[in-house]
Amino acid sequence: MKHCPACKGARHYLLGDGRYKCRACGHRFSWSSAWDSVRLPSAVKQQLLELFVLGVPSYRQRFRSPASAAARERFYRLLRACCAQIEHLREPFDGALEFDETTFGGARKGKRGWGAAGKVIVFGIIKRNGQVKAMPIPAHDRVSIMREIDAHTREGALYYTDEWQAYATLKLRGEHVMIRKEKGRPVGRDHINGIEGFWSYAKNWLYPYRGVPHQYFHLYLGEVCYRYNHRNEDLKPLLLRLMRQTSIQQLRPTLVRKG
Repeated sequence: MKHCPACKGARHYLLGDGRYKCRACGHRFSWSSAWDSVRLPSAVKQQLLELFVLGVPSYRQRFRSPASAAARERFYRLLRACCAQIEHLREPFDGALEFDETTFGGARKGKRGWGAAGKVIVFGIIKRNGQVKAMPIPAHDRVSIMREIDAHTREGALYYTDEWQAYATLKLRGEHVMIRKEKGRPVGRDHINGIEGFWSYAKNWLYPYRGVPHQYFHLYLGEVCYRYNHRNEDLKPLLLRLMRQTSIQQLRPTLVRKG
Protein backbone atom coordinates (compact mmCIF):
# COMPACT_ATOMS: atom_id res chain seq x y z
CA MET A 1 0.00 0.00 0.00
CA LYS A 2 1.34 3.42 -1.00
CA HIS A 3 1.09 5.99 1.81
CA CYS A 4 1.78 9.72 1.67
CA PRO A 5 4.96 10.48 3.67
CA ALA A 6 3.46 13.77 4.87
CA CYS A 7 0.03 12.76 6.20
CA LYS A 8 0.16 8.92 5.88
CA GLY A 9 -2.94 9.03 3.70
CA ALA A 10 -3.61 6.18 1.27
CA ARG A 11 -5.68 8.12 -1.31
CA HIS A 12 -3.63 9.57 -4.17
CA TYR A 13 -3.38 9.71 -7.95
CA LEU A 14 -0.56 9.30 -10.46
CA LEU A 15 0.98 12.38 -12.07
CA GLY A 16 2.44 12.62 -15.54
CA ASP A 17 6.03 12.70 -14.24
CA GLY A 18 5.64 9.34 -12.45
CA ARG A 19 5.12 10.79 -8.97
CA TYR A 20 1.97 10.58 -6.85
CA LYS A 21 -0.13 13.39 -5.40
CA CYS A 22 -1.96 12.90 -2.12
CA ARG A 23 -5.69 13.69 -2.33
CA ALA A 24 -5.80 14.69 1.34
CA CYS A 25 -2.89 17.12 1.69
CA GLY A 26 -1.69 17.66 -1.89
CA HIS A 27 1.86 16.45 -1.16
CA ARG A 28 3.71 15.06 -4.17
CA PHE A 29 5.90 12.04 -3.60
CA SER A 30 7.63 9.20 -5.40
CA TRP A 31 7.10 5.54 -4.50
CA SER A 32 9.18 2.54 -5.46
CA SER A 33 9.04 -0.86 -3.80
CA ALA A 34 12.11 -2.56 -2.37
CA TRP A 35 11.62 -5.34 -4.92
CA ASP A 36 11.55 -2.99 -7.93
CA SER A 37 14.50 -0.95 -6.64
CA VAL A 38 16.84 -3.90 -7.30
CA ARG A 39 17.89 -3.71 -10.95
CA LEU A 40 18.16 -7.43 -11.59
CA PRO A 41 15.97 -9.67 -13.77
CA SER A 42 12.93 -10.99 -11.96
CA ALA A 43 14.09 -14.60 -12.37
CA VAL A 44 17.43 -13.76 -10.73
CA LYS A 45 15.70 -12.07 -7.80
CA GLN A 46 13.42 -15.08 -7.40
CA GLN A 47 16.48 -17.35 -7.28
CA LEU A 48 18.24 -15.15 -4.73
CA LEU A 49 15.08 -15.06 -2.63
CA GLU A 50 14.88 -18.86 -2.69
CA LEU A 51 18.49 -19.14 -1.48
CA PHE A 52 17.82 -16.55 1.24
CA VAL A 53 14.84 -18.52 2.51
CA LEU A 54 17.02 -21.64 2.64
CA GLY A 55 19.64 -19.72 4.64
CA VAL A 56 22.50 -19.93 2.13
CA PRO A 57 25.03 -17.16 2.95
CA SER A 58 26.17 -14.90 0.13
CA TYR A 59 29.80 -16.07 0.27
CA ARG A 60 28.69 -19.64 -0.50
CA GLN A 61 27.11 -18.48 -3.78
CA ARG A 62 30.24 -16.95 -5.29
CA PHE A 63 30.86 -19.63 -7.95
CA ARG A 64 27.33 -20.30 -9.24
CA SER A 65 25.49 -17.06 -8.55
CA PRO A 66 23.71 -15.21 -11.38
CA ALA A 67 24.49 -11.86 -9.69
CA SER A 68 27.63 -10.13 -8.49
CA ALA A 69 28.63 -10.12 -4.82
CA ALA A 70 27.66 -6.45 -4.46
CA ALA A 71 24.23 -7.05 -6.03
CA ARG A 72 23.61 -10.06 -3.79
CA GLU A 73 24.58 -8.15 -0.66
CA ARG A 74 22.33 -5.19 -1.53
CA PHE A 75 19.37 -7.47 -2.27
CA TYR A 76 19.79 -9.39 0.98
CA ARG A 77 20.28 -6.14 2.92
CA LEU A 78 16.95 -4.87 1.62
CA LEU A 79 15.31 -8.18 2.53
CA ARG A 80 16.62 -7.96 6.08
CA ALA A 81 15.58 -4.31 6.34
CA CYS A 82 12.02 -5.28 5.39
CA CYS A 83 12.05 -7.95 8.10
CA ALA A 84 13.53 -5.58 10.69
CA GLN A 85 11.00 -2.86 9.94
CA ILE A 86 7.94 -5.10 10.13
CA GLU A 87 9.19 -6.60 13.40
CA HIS A 88 9.79 -3.14 14.86
CA LEU A 89 6.22 -2.14 13.96
CA ARG A 90 4.73 -5.22 15.65
CA GLU A 91 2.13 -4.38 18.30
CA PRO A 92 3.31 -4.26 21.94
CA PHE A 93 2.99 -7.59 23.75
CA ASP A 94 0.66 -8.40 26.61
CA GLY A 95 -0.15 -11.56 28.57
CA ALA A 96 2.61 -13.81 29.96
CA LEU A 97 6.02 -12.46 28.87
CA GLU A 98 9.61 -13.57 29.43
CA PHE A 99 12.55 -11.14 29.48
CA ASP A 100 16.27 -11.80 29.19
CA GLU A 101 19.49 -10.28 27.87
CA THR A 102 22.48 -11.78 26.09
CA THR A 103 25.49 -10.77 24.01
CA PHE A 104 26.31 -11.55 20.38
CA GLY A 105 29.85 -11.61 19.02
CA GLY A 106 32.85 -13.85 18.57
CA ALA A 107 35.20 -14.93 21.33
CA ARG A 108 38.05 -12.45 21.94
CA LYS A 109 40.87 -12.05 24.40
CA GLY A 110 40.48 -9.51 27.16
CA LYS A 111 37.58 -8.48 29.34
CA ARG A 112 34.71 -10.94 29.67
CA GLY A 113 31.06 -10.40 30.48
CA TRP A 114 28.81 -7.47 29.61
CA GLY A 115 31.69 -5.08 28.99
CA ALA A 116 33.60 -7.32 26.57
CA ALA A 117 34.97 -5.62 23.48
CA GLY A 118 33.25 -6.33 20.16
CA LYS A 119 30.08 -7.65 21.76
CA VAL A 120 26.55 -6.39 21.09
CA ILE A 121 24.13 -6.49 24.02
CA VAL A 122 20.64 -7.64 23.01
CA PHE A 123 17.43 -7.53 25.04
CA GLY A 124 14.67 -10.00 24.23
CA ILE A 125 10.95 -10.32 24.96
CA ILE A 126 8.97 -13.43 24.17
CA LYS A 127 5.29 -14.11 24.63
CA ARG A 128 4.65 -17.52 26.14
CA ASN A 129 4.08 -19.96 23.24
CA GLY A 130 4.06 -17.02 20.83
CA GLN A 131 6.12 -14.33 19.16
CA VAL A 132 9.42 -12.71 20.03
CA LYS A 133 10.95 -9.23 19.92
CA ALA A 134 14.68 -8.60 20.21
CA MET A 135 16.60 -5.35 19.96
CA PRO A 136 20.19 -4.15 20.54
CA ILE A 137 20.61 -1.90 23.59
CA PRO A 138 23.45 0.55 24.26
CA ALA A 139 24.26 -0.66 27.77
CA HIS A 140 23.35 -3.40 30.23
CA ASP A 141 21.55 -1.16 32.69
CA ARG A 142 18.07 -0.48 34.06
CA VAL A 143 17.45 2.62 31.92
CA SER A 144 18.05 0.80 28.63
CA ILE A 145 15.97 -2.20 29.67
CA MET A 146 12.99 -0.21 30.96
CA ARG A 147 12.94 1.97 27.83
CA GLU A 148 12.40 -1.13 25.68
CA ILE A 149 9.87 -2.64 28.10
CA ASP A 150 7.81 0.57 28.06
CA ALA A 151 7.89 0.66 24.25
CA HIS A 152 7.18 -3.01 23.50
CA THR A 153 4.87 -4.26 26.28
CA ARG A 154 1.52 -3.24 27.71
CA GLU A 155 0.88 -2.54 31.37
CA GLY A 156 -0.82 -5.29 33.34
CA ALA A 157 1.17 -8.12 31.76
CA LEU A 158 2.66 -11.05 33.66
CA TYR A 159 6.46 -10.71 33.61
CA TYR A 160 8.93 -13.57 34.06
CA THR A 161 12.56 -12.52 34.59
CA ASP A 162 15.75 -13.61 36.29
CA GLU A 163 16.99 -12.10 39.56
CA TRP A 164 18.69 -9.04 38.06
CA GLN A 165 17.83 -5.97 40.16
CA ALA A 166 17.01 -3.84 37.10
CA TYR A 167 13.70 -5.70 36.86
CA ALA A 168 12.64 -4.80 40.42
CA THR A 169 10.28 -1.99 39.32
CA LEU A 170 8.27 -4.28 37.01
CA LYS A 171 5.82 -4.89 39.85
CA LEU A 172 4.59 -1.33 39.21
CA ARG A 173 3.54 -2.29 35.65
CA GLY A 174 2.01 -5.72 36.34
CA GLU A 175 2.61 -9.03 38.08
CA HIS A 176 6.29 -9.95 38.32
CA VAL A 177 7.63 -13.47 38.80
CA MET A 178 11.36 -13.64 39.53
CA ILE A 179 13.07 -16.89 38.55
CA ARG A 180 15.69 -18.14 40.97
CA LYS A 181 18.34 -20.50 39.63
CA GLU A 182 20.75 -22.96 41.20
CA LYS A 183 23.65 -24.25 39.09
CA GLY A 184 22.03 -22.81 35.99
CA ARG A 185 18.67 -24.52 36.50
CA PRO A 186 15.44 -22.83 37.61
CA VAL A 187 14.14 -23.65 41.06
CA GLY A 188 10.46 -24.58 40.97
CA ARG A 189 8.09 -24.73 38.03
CA ASP A 190 8.52 -21.15 36.78
CA HIS A 191 11.10 -20.61 34.04
CA ILE A 192 12.25 -18.41 31.16
CA ASN A 193 13.04 -21.29 28.83
CA GLY A 194 11.22 -19.61 25.94
CA ILE A 195 13.54 -16.63 25.57
CA GLU A 196 16.61 -18.74 26.37
CA GLY A 197 15.57 -21.12 23.60
CA PHE A 198 15.29 -18.18 21.20
CA TRP A 199 18.86 -17.11 22.02
CA SER A 200 20.04 -20.57 21.03
CA TYR A 201 17.97 -20.40 17.83
CA ALA A 202 19.32 -16.95 16.90
CA LYS A 203 22.98 -17.72 17.55
CA ASN A 204 22.83 -21.01 15.66
CA TRP A 205 21.16 -19.27 12.71
CA LEU A 206 23.75 -16.47 12.58
CA TYR A 207 26.78 -18.73 13.06
CA PRO A 208 27.18 -19.72 9.34
CA TYR A 209 27.51 -16.05 8.34
CA ARG A 210 31.01 -16.04 9.89
CA GLY A 211 30.63 -12.60 11.41
CA VAL A 212 28.09 -9.81 10.96
CA PRO A 213 29.03 -6.14 10.27
CA HIS A 214 28.26 -4.07 13.36
CA GLN A 215 26.32 -1.40 11.42
CA TYR A 216 24.00 -4.06 9.98
CA PHE A 217 23.60 -6.27 13.04
CA HIS A 218 20.09 -4.93 13.72
CA LEU A 219 19.05 -6.11 10.24
CA TYR A 220 20.29 -9.66 10.88
CA LEU A 221 18.54 -9.63 14.25
CA GLY A 222 15.32 -8.49 12.55
CA GLU A 223 15.69 -11.35 10.06
CA VAL A 224 16.06 -13.91 12.84
CA CYS A 225 13.00 -12.55 14.68
CA TYR A 226 10.97 -12.64 11.46
CA ARG A 227 12.02 -16.23 10.76
CA TYR A 228 11.16 -17.26 14.32
CA ASN A 229 7.77 -15.54 14.31
CA HIS A 230 6.88 -17.23 10.99
CA ARG A 231 8.58 -20.54 11.73
CA ASN A 232 5.50 -22.57 10.75
CA GLU A 233 4.94 -20.78 7.42
CA ASP A 234 6.48 -20.80 3.94
CA LEU A 235 8.71 -17.72 3.96
CA LYS A 236 9.14 -17.23 0.22
CA PRO A 237 5.65 -15.86 -0.62
CA LEU A 238 5.65 -13.87 2.63
CA LEU A 239 8.96 -12.16 1.86
CA LEU A 240 8.06 -11.58 -1.79
CA ARG A 241 4.85 -9.83 -0.78
CA LEU A 242 6.66 -7.88 1.93
CA MET A 243 9.27 -6.53 -0.51
CA ARG A 244 6.62 -5.56 -3.04
CA GLN A 245 4.56 -3.70 -0.44
CA THR A 246 7.44 -1.87 1.29
CA SER A 247 8.73 1.42 -0.10
CA ILE A 248 12.47 1.82 -0.57
CA GLN A 249 12.10 5.40 0.72
CA GLN A 250 10.53 3.98 3.88
CA LEU A 251 13.47 1.62 4.42
CA ARG A 252 16.29 4.14 4.20
CA PRO A 253 16.26 5.12 7.92
CA THR A 254 16.33 1.40 8.83
CA LEU A 255 19.21 0.32 6.61
CA VAL A 256 22.11 1.65 8.71
CA ARG A 257 22.06 1.92 12.48
CA LYS A 258 24.13 4.79 13.86
CA GLY A 259 26.10 4.33 17.04
